[in-house]
Amino acid sequence: MRRFETRWGILMALPAILGFAIFTIGPMIASFFFSLTDWQIGGSPSFVGLDNYTTMVNDELFWKSLSATTYYTLGAVPLTLIVSFAVAMLLNQKARGLSLWRTIFYLPTLVPAIANVVLWIWIFNPDFGLLNSLLRQGGLPTSQWVYSEQMAIPSLIIMSTWGFGNTMVIFLAGLQGVPRHLYEAVSIDGGGPLRRFWHVTLPMMTPTIFYNLVVGVVGTFQVFNQAYVMTEGGPNHATLFYVYYLFRKAFTESEMGYASALAWVLFMIIMVVTFLMFRNARRWVYYEMAGAR
Repeated sequence: MRRFETRWGILMALPAILGFAIFTIGPMIASFFFSLTDWQIGGSPSFVGLDNYTTMVNDELFWKSLSATTYYTLGAVPLTLIVSFAVAMLLNQKARGLSLWRTIFYLPTLVPAIANVVLWIWIFNPDFGLLNSLLRQGGLPTSQWVYSEQMAIPSLIIMSTWGFGNTMVIFLAGLQGVPRHLYEAVSIDGGGPLRRFWHVTLPMMTPTIFYNLVVGVVGTFQVFNQAYVMTEGGPNHATLFYVYYLFRKAFTESEMGYASALAWVLFMIIMVVTFLMFRNARRWVYYEMAGAR
């Protein structure tokens, strides 16, 4: 019976295993090979060793794209975490109409990516956009938003909070899993809302915060739609995000070998950053089951 169940288990898992091998592992191995070649689309790849990687050292646009992506990540991830956590705490209260409010806050997540970008192009329009119209009515100075080199990435960071619905739902699930008796213990000791948040909510939510942090960092390092549809990497390469630069090298300039090398460098960057976050998590993430940090 055990061997029978094992065979059927392997058979049922085989499509997923084959899919992973063919559509993930296979392309990764191929891209690593191509990263060691000079390959133009339509031509034959010629082996050049580590030339593509050494070329990046003197590639100004490579460093520009890496710095723009890092800037975006350092701004978008903390802002999204703070906003989504604050909204989740509000939606975790006992009040009327919570289901409606939860739906309203989650709806922007369902907007297709391209439609989302088109909407924000209108919001950021310096002449008749919504933001500048509100600023004019309030007697405040207007901005060029994504059309300004200095304000382009801060504008996209503001835009990133629009889709905080998924993060909010995860935070809300975590908040509902915090044991109620811990709040009661703090209240018995005379603690108010601030102490309950600081000594119960925040420590118990650290695993959820850490999860959203890792997912957010990995996601923002792969940001693409905004640069492709909204800014085309401008102005003056201010929003030349890494994946958009990789896309341009691969499908606009047809340098597939160099693009493959860029992809592997991004993979290594994300892997190192993720490793450092997991290593540092031991200091501040509390797991109740483990009973220790």
